[in-house]
Amino acid sequence: MYHKSVLLSESIEALAIRPGGTYVDATYGGGGHAKIILDQLEGGRLIAFDQDEEAIANRLDDPRLVMVNSNFRFMRNFLKLHHASPVDGILADLGISSHQIDQPDRGFSTRFDGMLDMRMDQKKKQTAKDIVNNYSEEELSNLLFTYGEIRNARKLASRIVEARKQQVIATTTDLKAIVNTCAERGKEFKYQAQVFQALRIEVNQEMDALRDFLKQATNALKPGARMVVISYHSLEDKMVKNYFRSGNFVGSVEKDFYGNVLAPLRVITRKAIVPTVKEIEENSRARSAKMRVAEKIQQ
Repeated sequence: MYHKSVLLSESIEALAIRPGGTYVDATYGGGGHAKIILDQLEGGRLIAFDQDEEAIANRLDDPRLVMVNSNFRFMRNFLKLHHASPVDGILADLGISSHQIDQPDRGFSTRFDGMLDMRMDQKKKQTAKDIVNNYSEEELSNLLFTYGEIRNARKLASRIVEARKQQVIATTTDLKAIVNTCAERGKEFKYQAQVFQALRIEVNQEMDALRDFLKQATNALKPGARMVVISYHSLEDKMVKNYFRSGNFVGSVEKDFYGNVLAPLRVITRKAIVPTVKEIEENSRARSAKMRVAEKIQQ
């Protein structure tokens, strides 16, 4: 299987699909969510985005599906190009596909020996190898602390800089050998995962892309239409939560003279929806998933 979709039934139900509507799957991946959306459409259409060419190659054969080989941060332009705005709903699953993780040469996984790549869009030039070998010690420390939430980021950044003086850090195995010297005994795997997460976010500029996407998605929705976002780490979830709640990324709620919240969206899920115990047992990669839903306020 290319990819097992997380919170599949919950996310589709949250979209409240109208059969004749136009929907966006902002992160096509293996097409799991897209297939169920298409199953519920009658005369509608689905605009799907994915920057990974392998995902595009595995697209569903359906005339109602329009595939866009691009990052979702450029959604506004492509919806305009396809005369598809405003839309009836938007879904974004921010996780990496199982297919990407399980390919050693992509460099996403700590489980395999492979080149330090981590590019979701293979057309992009900068790889994780470039970052590890070329960023300054301060730049490495900042990204490890900010995106990996690594407490001893300065120590690890220093070890990386010293190691690359001896030889180029080219593979996931090279990097893990350095990383393990700074990890707490017994917690090496978690620490490695944090480091890989930080590098992946930096390579793909994921937080900047998410900011762009959330603002564009809000403007692209019809009044009463819904946006569903599934995130996998605290940085993403906090950004989505704040934006859904307040219309900004710091979570600062503004109110009018009458005490009404001045935000473009109405939160549907006060608490994040998480996978059931059964789903986690069947798909361990669902463990950290959190889903939030918001609806465009009708002016």
